[in-house]
Order: sequence, then C-alpha cells, then structure tokens
Amino acid sequence: MFFSLSKILWFILNPGNIILIAFCLGGVLAWTRWRRLSRWLVTGAAITGLILAVVPLGTWLIGVLEDRFPPLREPPARVDGIVVAGGIVNPVMTVDHGQISVGGAVERLFEMAALAKRFPRAKLVFSGGSGSLLEPDQKEATAIVPLFRLLGIDPNRVIFEDQSRNTAENAIFSYRAAAPKAGETWLLITSAFHIPRAVGSFRKAGWRVTPYPVDYSTRRNAALPLQFNFSYGLGSLNGALHEFVGLFFYWVTGKTDEFFPAPRP
Repeated sequence: MFFSLSKILWFILNPGNIILIAFCLGGVLAWTRWRRLSRWLVTGAAITGLILAVVPLGTWLIGVLEDRFPPLREPPARVDGIVVAGGIVNPVMTVDHGQISVGGAVERLFEMAALAKRFPRAKLVFSGGSGSLLEPDQKEATAIVPLFRLLGIDPNRVIFEDQSRNTAENAIFSYRAAAPKAGETWLLITSAFHIPRAVGSFRKAGWRVTPYPVDYSTRRNAALPLQFNFSYGLGSLNGALHEFVGLFFYWVTGKTDEFFPAPRP
C-alpha cells in the first residue's frame, strides 16, 4: 500500500506535472468566463518556470543532501560485507532490447567491484527488485547479473535480493538476506544524495552500516551562479524534492527514526 501511495503522491507533487497542469488548465479556462483565473495560472506557471531556469535551487538542495555524510576516503581495515542499493540498471529496457540498460548511478557498482577485489572475503549483497507499478515482474537483481561478470565479479559470490521496491524495503530485505552478525563491519554503497534516507532506513531495520556515498553531482562550497536552463533546473529540483519528500514521509510513517539522518559516532 505504501509503495503504491508513494507513486501516486509523487505524481501529484512533481513540479513538472504541477507546471504542466497549470498551463493546461489556464489554456482551457481562457475559453470560458474564468479568463482572469486563466491569466493568473499561466502567469504563475511562466514565472515559476523562469525561476527554475535561472536560480539553481535544485542544485543547492542536492548539495545539502550530498554533504550530509562525508565521503569515505578510506574504508575500514576490515570489511565483512558490502551492500549496494539498486537503481543502476533499468530491467524493463534491458529485457526489451536484449542488452543491459545502465542509468546514471553506475558508480555504485564500480565501487562495489573495486572493494570486492580489495576485500575478497567480504560478503556482497545487491538489493534491487522492481520499482514499477505496471511491470513488477522485471527485477533489477536479475537484469544486472551480466554486468557483474563484465566487472570480473563471480555472480555466485553475490546475494541478489530481488523483492525490494523502495529504500525501506532495500534495508529490510537485505538485512534478512545477509543476516549480519553483531560486530561485523558492513559498507552501504549508494548515491550521495540518497545516503541520508538509505542510512535512516537501514538503522530503522536494525542494521548499523558504514555509509559509502558515491555518484556525486555537486561541488562542495562551490558558488551557485545564475543560469538559464529550464530542463536542468526542473530536473535537479525534481530529484532533490523527491528525496526530501521521501525523507519526510519515511519519518512520518516510521520507516526512519529521524527526519534528516546524520552521521553518528
């Protein structure tokens, strides 16, 4: 139920959808006696679009997320296991075209491959089911197997968790699959902007992991000059807002124990 509601809620809150609906509704009302309301809607949507094109709000918000946890410059001397959150391969496109369709978060897998070779005794867990409401049978954990072979990792060494549909389920099902023991050191690899929600979910599941953020898209302490790029401004705001909305509702529904998880000793 939570999974389906989250998809519906994001459809409603998506800034791009809101702007498009305002334009469409304004266009329809322009042909009725509600022309004044039409002007307000179209003007408001146009001003919002201009702000998104010029002001790098989304970039700033993503930077806040990425800087919440510091990068792990050097992993611990002993690593008992490595868990990677999905979101790397599009399983639907992979099956449809017969070749691996990789997204923008492939750094997660690159780091896992490097660490797997550095720590040959470490357990490996890849967590990724289907995030699609329409095609739930297409599992990322299945589609990504050939990519492990290309990176020189024996798939038989990897625990593939294919039931999770979101971050909270990544944590719960990975914990069950890996069965970590007390005192073990586990690295959690995911994109830097996603680390706060992922860490909060794993803590709530009872798993104390060491965050390993990768896939950065912003520079620390960098100036944010004005720009004129609507598609980039809208896209970055979509990504940041999606994550902050997720953090809020995970906290409200008890899937994390704090709104904005931070590093702990």
